[in-house]
Amino acid sequence: MLEDRTTEAPAPAAWPAAYPQGYAVVDVETTGLARDDRIISAAVYRLDARGEVEDHWYTLVNPERDPGPVWIHGLTSEVLEGAPLFADVAGEFAARLADRVLVAHNAVFDWQMIAREYARAERRAPVRQRLCTIALAKELDLPLPNHKLESLAAHFGVVQQRAHHALDDARVLAEAFRPSLRAAAERGVRLPLLECRPLTEWSDRAVPRQPSGGYGGYRASSWRPSRKRPACPHPNPGRYEEGRRLKQGMRVAFSGDTSVERELLEDRATEAGLHVATSLSRLTSLLVTNDPDSGTSKTARARQYGTPVVDEAAFGQLLRDVEPADGAGGTAPRP
Repeated sequence: MLEDRTTEAPAPAAWPAAYPQGYAVVDVETTGLARDDRIISAAVYRLDARGEVEDHWYTLVNPERDPGPVWIHGLTSEVLEGAPLFADVAGEFAARLADRVLVAHNAVFDWQMIAREYARAERRAPVRQRLCTIALAKELDLPLPNHKLESLAAHFGVVQQRAHHALDDARVLAEAFRPSLRAAAERGVRLPLLECRPLTEWSDRAVPRQPSGGYGGYRASSWRPSRKRPACPHPNPGRYEEGRRLKQGMRVAFSGDTSVERELLEDRATEAGLHVATSLSRLTSLLVTNDPDSGTSKTARARQYGTPVVDEAAFGQLLRDVEPADGAGGTAPRP
């Protein structure tokens, strides 16, 4: 008689009890990246606790100003003319976000744009936590060539149909988030959840509207007037070392577009006791860039000098715990 060697398949691992009960996968298209820029379209995919799609929602938003880089998002002034104002959709948007974790690709940007729109409408978005899919991809150590949405989508076999269209970007992200969430649950990975705090540093500077939706009236968000900063009171302790803390006095340079307005990032670095440098030299402690493979002069010099490079999200985490300079009492301020 043959012995029955049939074995039962192992039971699936229990879903982590600490994981959220629902998610709102969000994408917004905007007139630009600065604090006075506006949302022109928004999409939300609501997912259940295990990442299954429950429903989705999309709206255009009239920014009452020039629509910005039409060549990217395709939304002209004519298209947006009859769209509702943000105040008109704020209630429906809030209902889609309520009691869920906001999920976005580079979530700090989407959250800040949403929070500022609610502040302008004299309301508060019902969001307590956010999850950035870039941070989750890093936690899972996914083999991505970069942290663009298209790379994350390609890794999971998700086909992008209309890049920079809020509804399709949200769909793509929802489809890529589901397997990421399941992988995290199977491995017992702690989700990189961050608190969502209301923002008030917004402005409503008038920006000319262009009927053609062209470039003529668009204020490029990367342009900044020069600002004279006070000298850093701390000596430069040298280069940043991966896995360690930033230290007051370190020279930090920035390159390329950032989701948080550059001036705000520089202000936070200065408040933490860092030296914000406008150029990169052998004395630079750290370069912050979201595109280390770009051909800018700063990234080229960083490669030449062996200057450490981190992205904006990692820099934001480092700013939360800056080591005091030698001889300085207490701890560095937390922006």
